[in-house]
Amino acid sequence: MALHHSATLTFLIFVALFSLSTAEIRTTKVKSDNRPIIPIDEFGFTHTGRLELNVSGITLSTRNKLDLSKLGFFLCTRDSWLHVLEQLEESEISCALDSHLVKKVYTFNSLPTTDPDSFGSLYVETDSDQYTLVFANCYPENVQISMNIRSAMYNLDGKTRTRDYLSAGRTILPRIFYFFSFIYFGIAVFWTYVLYKKRLTVFGIHFFMLGVVIMKALNLLCEAEDKSYIKRTGSAHGWDVLFYIFSFLKGITLFTLIVLIGTGWSFLKPYLQDREKKVLMIVIPLQVVANIAQVVIDETSPFNQDWVTWKQVFLLVDVICCCAVLFPIVWSIKNLREAARTDGKAAVNLMKLTLFRHYYIVVICYIYFTRVVVYALETITSYRYLWTSVVAAELATLAFYVFTGYKFKPEAHNPYFAIDDDEEEAAVEQLKLEDEFEL
Repeated sequence: MALHHSATLTFLIFVALFSLSTAEIRTTKVKSDNRPIIPIDEFGFTHTGRLELNVSGITLSTRNKLDLSKLGFFLCTRDSWLHVLEQLEESEISCALDSHLVKKVYTFNSLPTTDPDSFGSLYVETDSDQYTLVFANCYPENVQISMNIRSAMYNLDGKTRTRDYLSAGRTILPRIFYFFSFIYFGIAVFWTYVLYKKRLTVFGIHFFMLGVVIMKALNLLCEAEDKSYIKRTGSAHGWDVLFYIFSFLKGITLFTLIVLIGTGWSFLKPYLQDREKKVLMIVIPLQVVANIAQVVIDETSPFNQDWVTWKQVFLLVDVICCCAVLFPIVWSIKNLREAARTDGKAAVNLMKLTLFRHYYIVVICYIYFTRVVVYALETITSYRYLWTSVVAAELATLAFYVFTGYKFKPEAHNPYFAIDDDEEEAAVEQLKLEDEFEL
């Protein structure tokens, strides 16, 4: 029973965290592993699915009195795996490979006698669904296994018969990333025009905004090329390196921009306070850690226990960064409320306070949507429509960028200077009510 629960936990953690797999050609090394279930990869097959499996260096800690049909690879869906667990718990079967609900790919009793340490297999999948490639060891207490696994899963085009290494539901990702990269390049050109036209009222923060947009555009372009090469060849051909570089720069610049806007740097004050500098000193190193974790997650096999650890590190660091960037906005709101009571510029401070409050709410909505809602979409959406979660995340990010640019764009004149007495008195009354607002 404990063995079955361990297998359940291993499998469910895998399918929960590995939903973004692009299923490029993957090489996995297993060394002295006695786990009953080792998830290898996940892929959405169409009715023309193929799995090429090549395994070498097979070493078992013992072969004495073993039924080698109890060791092998199989494909299963998430739903079928839950039923397999029921069969195991009710003692209907003693090994996952004995279940009629899984699709055996290769078992070790079929190893060639001339070369029992390696094999190659081509499996044809005609049932469309999301499958997980799993290795089962039904002798976990007695057998440790080592081997090198090379797996390639792909679908064949119905007309040209060319290979598509992107999972069904993600095959259009290159076009999506190209489309959004062109949008951001267009925004960068437009923002450059705005900065030139209103160059007399431009602050340093506006040039930083331009840099953030360019980093986002380059990041999307590299991701489009990365997915495009994987789709055609099963390998990124070096585009993954450029993607990681620009992803790193995009992450750092975006979080830094949110912090700088939250502090009012350059357009409200020309300097940063010590506590604001400390926030940057926390966010930037954490972004470095987050990007290292992202590289490890993408480049290592999910069967490895360290893969799950790095995934959890990435999620934790991302949450910490999202929370940290809110503090400067909160501090600015409190400073503006205090200044309104002392400097006699109630209307000016009310406008600024309203702007920062709106930005605070929008940042929270952006973080919640891209971290929680998008994940929920990935979980509940059919594997054929997993691209919709990517589109939702990119649309939310685009809306956030546009809102930020519009609200903090260069102004040709300062409307705060044209305020009459009635507006000032109304602002004073409004600010009294603002004291009841709590973040």
